[in-house]
Amino acid sequence: MKHIVTVQDAVTAFADFMEPTAAELDAIEQEMPVILADVDLLDAQILTLDRTPTELDARRIRRARRRALAARVALVNRAADTSLPGGAA
Repeated sequence: MKHIVTVQDAVTAFADFMEPTAAELDAIEQEMPVILADVDLLDAQILTLDRTPTELDARRIRRARRRALAARVALVNRAADTSLPGGAA
Protein backbone atom coordinates (compact mmCIF):
# COMPACT_ATOMS: atom_id res chain seq x y z
CA MET A 1 0.00 0.00 0.00
CA LYS A 2 1.34 3.42 -0.97
CA HIS A 3 0.88 6.35 1.34
CA ILE A 4 -0.03 9.72 -0.11
CA VAL A 5 1.95 12.46 1.53
CA THR A 6 2.24 16.13 0.79
CA VAL A 7 5.49 17.84 0.14
CA GLN A 8 5.84 20.42 2.89
CA ASP A 9 7.65 22.95 0.68
CA ALA A 10 4.91 22.80 -1.92
CA VAL A 11 2.22 23.28 0.71
CA THR A 12 3.88 26.19 2.47
CA ALA A 13 5.30 27.87 -0.63
CA PHE A 14 2.22 30.07 -0.89
CA ALA A 15 1.41 30.50 2.77
CA ASP A 16 -0.33 33.65 3.99
CA PHE A 17 2.77 34.99 5.72
CA MET A 18 4.65 35.24 2.44
CA GLU A 19 3.98 38.60 0.83
CA PRO A 20 5.18 39.79 -2.58
CA THR A 21 8.39 41.76 -2.54
CA ALA A 22 8.58 45.42 -3.47
CA ALA A 23 10.18 44.46 -6.78
CA GLU A 24 7.33 42.08 -7.59
CA LEU A 25 4.76 44.74 -6.74
CA ASP A 26 6.60 47.25 -8.94
CA ALA A 27 6.61 44.76 -11.83
CA ILE A 28 2.86 44.23 -11.43
CA GLU A 29 2.32 47.99 -11.35
CA GLN A 30 4.35 48.40 -14.56
CA GLU A 31 2.29 45.69 -16.29
CA MET A 32 -1.09 46.93 -15.01
CA PRO A 33 -2.01 48.86 -18.22
CA VAL A 34 -1.42 45.69 -20.24
CA ILE A 35 -3.47 43.62 -17.81
CA LEU A 36 -6.37 46.07 -17.88
CA ALA A 37 -6.29 46.29 -21.68
CA ASP A 38 -6.37 42.50 -21.91
CA VAL A 39 -9.34 42.41 -19.53
CA ASP A 40 -11.18 44.91 -21.74
CA LEU A 41 -10.43 42.76 -24.79
CA LEU A 42 -11.70 39.66 -23.04
CA ASP A 43 -14.86 41.50 -21.98
CA ALA A 44 -15.50 42.53 -25.57
CA GLN A 45 -14.95 38.98 -26.79
CA ILE A 46 -17.11 37.44 -24.07
CA LEU A 47 -20.02 39.66 -25.07
CA THR A 48 -20.09 37.98 -28.48
CA LEU A 49 -19.84 34.35 -27.36
CA ASP A 50 -23.54 33.62 -27.40
CA ARG A 51 -24.55 35.64 -30.43
CA THR A 52 -23.43 36.66 -33.87
CA PRO A 53 -21.23 39.75 -33.52
CA THR A 54 -22.77 42.95 -34.81
CA GLU A 55 -20.81 45.73 -36.47
CA LEU A 56 -20.69 47.52 -33.12
CA ASP A 57 -19.28 44.37 -31.46
CA ALA A 58 -16.65 44.07 -34.19
CA ARG A 59 -15.61 47.69 -33.68
CA ARG A 60 -15.48 47.23 -29.91
CA ILE A 61 -13.22 44.18 -30.32
CA ARG A 62 -10.96 45.98 -32.83
CA ARG A 63 -10.59 48.96 -30.49
CA ALA A 64 -9.85 46.68 -27.55
CA ARG A 65 -7.22 44.81 -29.60
CA ARG A 66 -5.58 48.09 -30.59
CA ARG A 67 -5.53 49.27 -26.97
CA ALA A 68 -4.03 45.96 -25.81
CA LEU A 69 -1.37 46.11 -28.51
CA ALA A 70 -0.58 49.76 -27.71
CA ALA A 71 -0.24 48.91 -24.02
CA ARG A 72 2.16 46.08 -24.83
CA VAL A 73 4.21 48.31 -27.13
CA ALA A 74 4.39 50.99 -24.44
CA LEU A 75 5.54 48.42 -21.88
CA VAL A 76 8.25 47.07 -24.19
CA ASN A 77 9.40 50.60 -25.03
CA ARG A 78 9.60 51.50 -21.33
CA ALA A 79 11.63 48.36 -20.67
CA ALA A 80 13.94 49.14 -23.60
CA ASP A 81 14.46 52.71 -22.38
CA THR A 82 15.46 51.56 -18.93
CA SER A 83 17.79 48.82 -20.19
CA LEU A 84 19.80 51.11 -22.51
CA PRO A 85 21.93 53.41 -20.38
CA GLY A 86 23.31 56.48 -22.10
CA GLY A 87 20.29 57.11 -24.30
CA ALA A 88 21.16 55.15 -27.41
CA ALA A 89 19.56 56.72 -30.45
